[in-house]
Formats: sequence, C-alpha cells, structure tokens
Amino acid sequence: MVNDTMNTTYAVVFGSVMALGLPLNAVSLWILLRCHSIKSPSAVFMVNLAISDLLLVISLPMRIYFYATSSWPLSNMACIWITMLFRNNIRSSSIFITFISVDRLLAVVYPLRSRHLRISSNAWKAAALIWLFVLVVNIPESVYFSKFLNNNTEHSCFEFKERRKSYMSYFQSVLVLTMLAVNIVCTALVSWTLHRHLNDSAKVKNKVNVMLIFVTNLMMFTIFFLPLSLLIFFETWKTSPTPLICLASVNCCLDPLLYYFSFDGFWKRKEDVDTSLARE
Repeated sequence: MVNDTMNTTYAVVFGSVMALGLPLNAVSLWILLRCHSIKSPSAVFMVNLAISDLLLVISLPMRIYFYATSSWPLSNMACIWITMLFRNNIRSSSIFITFISVDRLLAVVYPLRSRHLRISSNAWKAAALIWLFVLVVNIPESVYFSKFLNNNTEHSCFEFKERRKSYMSYFQSVLVLTMLAVNIVCTALVSWTLHRHLNDSAKVKNKVNVMLIFVTNLMMFTIFFLPLSLLIFFETWKTSPTPLICLASVNCCLDPLLYYFSFDGFWKRKEDVDTSLARE
C-alpha cells in the first residue's frame, strides 16, 4: 500500500514536471533562436541547456507510465536508454551551467583579454565536445546497468538494485562537485570585482541580474544536482533515490529563469539584441 502511494506520488511529480518543463523550455528555445542572435557564448550554452532539458522531458512519459501502473511494457534496453537520458541531463546541465558562469566571469572580470575566446564558434565547439563526452560515458554505464536489470523488467525498471558501487557512481559525484566548486569560485570572483570596482562596475549592465545568474546557478547545483549525486556516492541504492530523482528533474522547469536573467530584455526582437551584443 505504501509503495502504491509512493509510486502515485512519483507519477504526479514527473507529470507536473513534464507539464511545466515542456512548454517552458520549448518557448525558451524558440525565443533564444528567434529573438537572440546566437553570437554570444552564453546564448550558445543556453540553447544547448534548453535542448538538454527537453531531452529530459522526453524521457518522463515512460517514467510516469511505470510509476502509475507499476509495470514496464518495453525492453531492458529501452529502460536503460531512458535512464541515460535522465542522467545525461544532470551531467550536461551541470557542465553547460558552469560554462555559462565561466563566460560571465570572463565578461565581467577579464572583458578585454577574453574577447578572442568568447566567440560563438568556440562555444559551439565546446558544446559539441560536451555532448560527445556525455555520450561516451553512456557506453560503459549502459553495460554496467544491464547486469543488474532482471530479465523481466516489468517491475524493476528505474527501481533496480545495484549489488555494489560502480566507478560511475564516483564519477557523477566528482563531476557535480567539481562543477559546483567552479561555480562557487566564479561567483566569488565576480562579486569581489563588482564590489571592488564599484564605480567602474556601473558600466556592467544590470549588475543585479549579473549576480542573479550566479545565484541561480548555485541554487541549481545545491538543491537539484548535489543531493542525488551525494546519495549515489555514499549509498549503494539501499536507500531509494527516487525522491531525489524527482527533485532533480525539477531543474528543467527553473532553467528558463537563467535565460531571463542573462539577457537584457529577454523578449526583445533579434535586431535589438544584436545591437546590445555588439556593444558587449
């Protein structure tokens, strides 16, 4: 009875995330592509972040079905692929968010020296490498997970038990902690720069929005990514990770806040944004 109640709760949470995340990220992606020239590194990383969130949303219908019916109608491989889509979101999102923080750090602290680095072509190359890295990691992890799924995944998909901790558990935790540390350093340096050069910092448009970007990034890590990553690191799935998986999935609904804080006039027409980017 308790399991039925919990499964229903999980289905409701995932359903709510899908209902909010799909339109928010689809509209955000449309605005980023239509109204903003993809000439700044931050815009490039935000487009890829929105794509990552949409891939997460795509994986949710089958999770909803599994927890609503307590059954899995598809194959083991389908279960693994959908699990990978979710894990890929945490990894790719944490990296893209960190790259956004680093880009903002360079723009505020080293605006002149970083101009040759902060170009869209470099950002697209970095994004391609991130996706390649994420996909390569899926190969050994998929093989590992396949060992712990029962031949009949009807009641075990998303709730299978690992008998021992894998190196991938350490990898995800180390990745998230490393990205969090980079975000903390970026936040501290930007805050120090704006405080130290108070008069000069008036040249930085919307200083409050600049810091809100970093605060939002840190919130994403500490609330959504870190708890699940620490549980995976310290536990061998003895404690069900599903509640924290639900929590982690909510990040895709809040990423549009990052887009809003990152651009002056998020709803501006493309030609207006091109002018502001040219001045940056």
